Amino acid sequence: MVSKKLQYIGAFLLPFFAITTSFDPFRQNQQPMGPMGTGGQVPFVPHEYVRFADVKRQCRSVLSSASELTFDANRANALMPELTFVKGDWKQDADGALLMPFDGTDAADDGAPDPLPLASFTLTHVDVGRRGRTALNVSGVLGVAISRNGTGPEMGQYVSPELKVWPGSTELKILFEGVYTENDGGESVLCMVGDALLPRRGGDAGNPWDWAKNTGRDNFQPPVTKDGSILLVFRYPTTMTLTTRAVRGELTSTRHKSDAAYFDAVHLLSQLGAYSNYKFGSEKLVAKACIPHPYRDDILGGGRGLYKDNSFCGILDRFTSEDLLTVVPNWRCNATDATCRRLGPFETDKAVDATDGAFTDVSVVMQDVRCEPRNAPDGESSARVSAVFRAVPPWEHKYAAGKRSGLGGMTLSAEGVWRASTGQLCMVGCLGAGDKACHSRVCLYVQTTFTATRRSITVGQITRIDGGGGPAHFPLTIKRTVHPTELWNRFGVSGGAPLSMAYNYTKVREAGEFLRRSEPFDLGTVLAKSLLSYPRAAAADAMGLSNLADDLTLHVPAVPDPFPRERFERPFFQLEVLSLGSLVGRNSLAAQSTPFSGMPGKRGMGGASSSSSSQPESSSSASSQPAEAASLLNVSAELSLSGEPYANVSSLFLEGVYNPVNGRMYLIGCRSIQASRRAFPTLREVEDGMDCSIEVRVEYPPTTARWLINPTAKVRIASTRAAGDPLRFNATALQTLPILYREQRQDILSRRSVEGILRVATLAAAIAAELSQLMYIKANTDVMPYVSLVMLGVQAGGYSVPLITGAEALFARIAAAGSDGVPPPSYEVDRSTLYWAIDCVVKILILAALLLTLRLAQKVWRSRIRLLTRSPLEPGRVPSDRKVLLYTSAAHLLGFTVILLVRYASAYGRPPAPDGEAGSYYMDARGGTHALREWAVTLEEYIGMAQDFFLLPQVIGNVVWRINCKPLKKSYYAGVTAVRLLPHLYDYVKAPAINPYFAEEYEFVNTSLDFYSRFGDVAIPLVAVALAAAVYVQQRWNYKIISRTVKTQQKKLQHLGSRVYERLPSMSSANFEAELVSGVNEGAGLRRDTSLS
Repeated sequence: MVSKKLQYIGAFLLPFFAITTSFDPFRQNQQPMGPMGTGGQVPFVPHEYVRFADVKRQCRSVLSSASELTFDANRANALMPELTFVKGDWKQDADGALLMPFDGTDAADDGAPDPLPLASFTLTHVDVGRRGRTALNVSGVLGVAISRNGTGPEMGQYVSPELKVWPGSTELKILFEGVYTENDGGESVLCMVGDALLPRRGGDAGNPWDWAKNTGRDNFQPPVTKDGSILLVFRYPTTMTLTTRAVRGELTSTRHKSDAAYFDAVHLLSQLGAYSNYKFGSEKLVAKACIPHPYRDDILGGGRGLYKDNSFCGILDRFTSEDLLTVVPNWRCNATDATCRRLGPFETDKAVDATDGAFTDVSVVMQDVRCEPRNAPDGESSARVSAVFRAVPPWEHKYAAGKRSGLGGMTLSAEGVWRASTGQLCMVGCLGAGDKACHSRVCLYVQTTFTATRRSITVGQITRIDGGGGPAHFPLTIKRTVHPTELWNRFGVSGGAPLSMAYNYTKVREAGEFLRRSEPFDLGTVLAKSLLSYPRAAAADAMGLSNLADDLTLHVPAVPDPFPRERFERPFFQLEVLSLGSLVGRNSLAAQSTPFSGMPGKRGMGGASSSSSSQPESSSSASSQPAEAASLLNVSAELSLSGEPYANVSSLFLEGVYNPVNGRMYLIGCRSIQASRRAFPTLREVEDGMDCSIEVRVEYPPTTARWLINPTAKVRIASTRAAGDPLRFNATALQTLPILYREQRQDILSRRSVEGILRVATLAAAIAAELSQLMYIKANTDVMPYVSLVMLGVQAGGYSVPLITGAEALFARIAAAGSDGVPPPSYEVDRSTLYWAIDCVVKILILAALLLTLRLAQKVWRSRIRLLTRSPLEPGRVPSDRKVLLYTSAAHLLGFTVILLVRYASAYGRPPAPDGEAGSYYMDARGGTHALREWAVTLEEYIGMAQDFFLLPQVIGNVVWRINCKPLKKSYYAGVTAVRLLPHLYDYVKAPAINPYFAEEYEFVNTSLDFYSRFGDVAIPLVAVALAAAVYVQQRWNYKIISRTVKTQQKKLQHLGSRVYERLPSMSSANFEAELVSGVNEGAGLRRDTSLS
């Protein structure tokens, strides 16, 4: 019975065993493998190879021609990264059955660029657990896209069949499984069958994608059809060389042509990537292009100023790998239009042809750079180099173009040799894929000497090999402009290949003439120079020049000068110093202990420094000013200015002199000319295709008196060309936002310390004034009821709010964090011990001042209660703050309304910031952006101003009560008024801003507020002083004046007419308070209140 059951079980499982073992290459994986090998490098991805029968049937021809796989496990582990590519090209016959639709409604006009067909393939799994003799079981995913912006589908291991369609882009993902084989023809072949969700075709054969015309509507889902009849075949070269680097593929449908899911063959083209080893071996082709060496092109010249050291490969990788090379216009071409318009050997589109040889925004990117250094038999240093040059049209995204891997008419595969004796890299170039179009020569150089018109570290030229075939074209010049920051970042203290840089000053004489015209002798200027100092080198060595170059480098927003009232765009101004005197780039800290040498290669950025061949010109150019001529420094820099209004001067190469005596830099600027090829011959005074008829003056703020002078730099850019010249432009004048020098960055902390001490001092002065008032009313108890409680309440509120909210007392400060709650940059500084201690002292003093104010209010309140108790039938004769509160509130309400109306009128009259919402922000005179103040914010600010007018309730009370005494001691109201006015005085005498980095620019006041404007710094103290003067007049002359003018009202004067005062002792009596207390507590005996605490 048991044996029978076992037989049934065996018969049931037999088909499954037959399926899993019928074909050896399709064994299920035993161990997952990632791009770096086995051993769990990637998460386990289960693969069920269930379509081996379809693979065997569709890949019969591939399997029949497969040779035996002889590579080891390491070779198998490298298959996944080697066989994967990103953003290859694909194409399909337009008149056939298309693979997928494209919704072109994203383009508003016909001038939009054509969409890019891109394809990416990822090998997701390789079965290395058990493999067949001639095949490996593999699976992968293919992403096919049509995109106008150059994007492609996201690839990964966890994917599924998917179709996405939206305006301007269509993406399709297809999952495959199949086999990997190799044949005797030097190819590796992938043959796979796939599953996809294909777009469903409509009934109209002429327009099957009618549903794809409005894919941007809400909840759109493309109609799809599940299809598994798809075949993919990729052929990879087993050896990567100049002419055998292309990866070719074909995607076909195995359905009948009449089937709705059928599509015509899709051809794919890519290349082996970085995980494949390149084999140099095209010596014959290289010799045809480069012998005799060096090739004499337009760039080589005498070979001076070129890199000839032994670190060429490192420099080439740092400055060319996937970096954009600018194309120089064919402005020297005098051949036919077709020849001059052509972009070298590349097959370009209509966008490039439309530039007419000017090649505006056209660039070339170097991809897959391979450099192999070696030494020739004679000991000469050399290197073998291979790369792919890809032309990038103006409309294509530069970063996306650098990631493309397709080969075609826009790519030039190159291989060649660099020799140190000449400094020339000469390569042969093959257009597209294969060896049928190797008709180009590419010469590349690394320049180590810069000038005003030559700022490229990499420059090259692509020419046509004589007799090599291919269309005729003018030599195509490409260059890689180096920016000063790149010299620091790529060859700075972090290391890198040694690079000896030099600068040849050629515009110093012109800059000296500019200086002499701009600085005539003036006595006021001489006096200013004697009182102020400007950035200068602390020492005449490399480190001193490097620190000075840092001070002269600017990265700061700017505003037009003078400040306009109409709307404007705030630009961002950048001035990067390239060389200063004999220093090029920057000097590392390690150079401090080494004597500075001006010779190339001795100091600087890893040896990136040199002397200038034009240094003596600076002294000769300013011979009329011998005192300053000796201090002039040659300087070169690069200026960048953002914003559409500044397109004419958006990028300038500068060279000139810097005068450390007055902090002014006089520079001659050169800019690239954007003009058509036909317009170039009509332009005058053009140097190397650049316009150098530009003068730039930069005025730096002084390093001294920076608390009294606005620390902003002024820039003026003007063209020296005559009116009517096509290259002339209007002058540009700018003023930057506040800047800081290296040593001044520490002053941020010292200034905050000084202001913290001032806060402590002012609070201490306020406490002393309140103590004097407390002692005064103790000695003069009869004046105690006439102290206004509203006045004391205003002061108490000013002290209590900081204790509750954490704000600073007596001083308004900018919000410590933005609307998103992110702490300001000074958060860590605020946590330092010094500022923590200052804040603690300030809060203790605030608490003490609050307690003293409350004690004063308590004494005044008690005195009034006792007066009322002694004369219950005459409550009107006891001072009351009801009317005072009413009149004070009405006055402040009126003032607040006026301020609110003025604020809104002023805010709406200012130009809105371009980056803010309409009507939500405005820009002040220093370029700061502020939200329009709503009534609550304005009220908060007005309360701060009301504290400055703390004497207003007392003045009103003196009038209401018709006093004939002195309730306030002179030292009290004068002292507190002085304390309240000190922030305004401090703000008025110091510079408007000093700290552009921290949010808390002002400890005392926020001058961005209207209350703390320059007008407010004058108006508020005047009103406060007037109130103090009113109190003084009221306390000294008020009764005498009233007694002479209103004789009949004397009986109403409380001091003499009230029967309450008949029983009062003299003003100096110390028993007044005790008598009042006895009136309240009959029979309790006398009690004296002599405590001040």
